[in-house]
Amino acid sequence: MEIVSLIIKSIILGIVEGVTEFLPVSSTGHIIIFGNLIGFNGANPKYVEMYTYVIQLGAILAVVILYWKKIKDSIVNFFPQKVGYEKSGFKFWFMIFIACIPGGILGVLLDDLADKYLFTPISVAITLFLGGIWMIYAERRFRNNRSKQQELNVTVRQAWIIGLFQCLAIIPGMSRSASTIIGGWVSGLSTVAAAEFSFFLAIPVMVGMSFLKLLKIGGISSLTFLEIISLAVGFLVSFIVALAVINKFISYLKKRPMRVFAIYRMAFAIIVLLAGAMGMFY
Repeated sequence: MEIVSLIIKSIILGIVEGVTEFLPVSSTGHIIIFGNLIGFNGANPKYVEMYTYVIQLGAILAVVILYWKKIKDSIVNFFPQKVGYEKSGFKFWFMIFIACIPGGILGVLLDDLADKYLFTPISVAITLFLGGIWMIYAERRFRNNRSKQQELNVTVRQAWIIGLFQCLAIIPGMSRSASTIIGGWVSGLSTVAAAEFSFFLAIPVMVGMSFLKLLKIGGISSLTFLEIISLAVGFLVSFIVALAVINKFISYLKKRPMRVFAIYRMAFAIIVLLAGAMGMFY
């Protein structure tokens, strides 16, 4: 019965992850909240933190599948001598690399502090609420700065700005997607271009974070059989759900503002805070 219970919980969290990974609502925050509600845990105290990041690789794999043509073209046309610097894969991945630098440094330095003090439903709810207010302000403030060009063509300056904003995602509940999209707005990208850059940026970022979490727990070999099964189920479910969500999210962004996600964040945060006041979290 234990394995059935764990699989059901992993399916629930995989759905939560797949739906929220690329929306500006914080997938990590949602997994922390729902994981606490359903009593999800492992034999190793660090397992839940590691699981929270590793199953996100399932959603990242969905990006690789859906954007495979872009990724393949960037590899085929990697060298500038073939197509010129602006259209080369070298430029594309170099911009991704630049955007990874700030978060990579701060992530390593502050990861333990975030895990110790911020991996709680209440702290996540507070961050969700404040982040929602910030999103509304940012969309109003920087809306006129944004280019109408939907094509993904990022400069060094834009990549660096987006990378700095991504550092905020170290705080569970802030949302890596929201932070990088707002960073894109500030730097002058359209919402769609900022969202797509966020998708590609997630590939090295989440692989790196997952590797860091696995190292801290002692590697795959330190996991129990049930924990490995749970991880595999969460990964697979998040992959399948994310496949369905990504294109719908991009289609939504082409027509509508981000405000609805900010309102959802604040409403959900209030519900979580009320639930916490009623003693529903442990």
